[in-house]
Amino acid sequence: MLKKIIITIIVLLILIPSCLFTYHYFTKEEKVLEEPVSEELKGKFKDLKIKVDASLATQPLMNSFIEYFASPDDFIKVNNEYTNTHPAYQKLINKETDLIIVTEPSEEELQMAKNANVELEITKIVNEGFVFFVNKNNPINNLKLSQIQDIYAGKINNWQEVGGNNEKIIAYQRPTNSGSQTGMLSLVMKDIPLKKPTTEEMVETMGGIIDVIADYDNNIAGIGYSYYYYASSMYYTPNIKFLAIDGIEPNYETIRNGKYPILTAYYIVTLKNPSPEVKEFKEALLSKEGTKVAKEAGYVQAS
Repeated sequence: MLKKIIITIIVLLILIPSCLFTYHYFTKEEKVLEEPVSEELKGKFKDLKIKVDASLATQPLMNSFIEYFASPDDFIKVNNEYTNTHPAYQKLINKETDLIIVTEPSEEELQMAKNANVELEITKIVNEGFVFFVNKNNPINNLKLSQIQDIYAGKINNWQEVGGNNEKIIAYQRPTNSGSQTGMLSLVMKDIPLKKPTTEEMVETMGGIIDVIADYDNNIAGIGYSYYYYASSMYYTPNIKFLAIDGIEPNYETIRNGKYPILTAYYIVTLKNPSPEVKEFKEALLSKEGTKVAKEAGYVQAS
């Protein structure tokens, strides 16, 4: 009996490593066999004549596209000509620019296009999340979307009302037609009236709203908003923390899989029926190669 047990153990000791190797080998092969992305379009637009623009949060994305599909010279030239969201829309509507990568248009920007008798062609390029943040010392880690809405509607005015300290909430906002403010109105408030901000609560720049919460007199009473990529990659500081919304934290994975509650995107925007050259460039950005470039730049792949 003992002899049989010893033989069985020896056989198992021989077979188990073999099985593990086989499993590892084939699962490894599955990853290797993923469809490769060609580089057929790399450098195709090196003599770029297309005029492009981008919002602040999408400038690294446009830079990556230009660097891959065009040339370093074009990359530097285009980078020096960037404006921002609202000016980019203005230039496109006025036919001074051919293609922009920005957030969704505001109501005013749509009206501008209508007044100019032009139609915008808007195509999603990457996914994004709209995020809220507080000072790292604020004990609040999670808010319901309805609580965010009540704070910015002026119905909740003290952190104690949502489980925090007994302090007045300073709800910072961005100017009208900034990409962040357009997102705040369309993605968060929707039909709920946004309270008029005080002079203290209005912050002109994307970086400024992060700075004021991170550094302003250890400001644990403030709350602000931005886009995930900008606040986590372009202007990150450990002195703020992102709030979970309805229990879901914003990160690359929750934005990719759609679990984060406040989802949005960045868009390629052209005038309707663009020139063949612009159309071809747009198609390149939307190709598998373009998707790979966007992913390597840190943006979330569009679903």
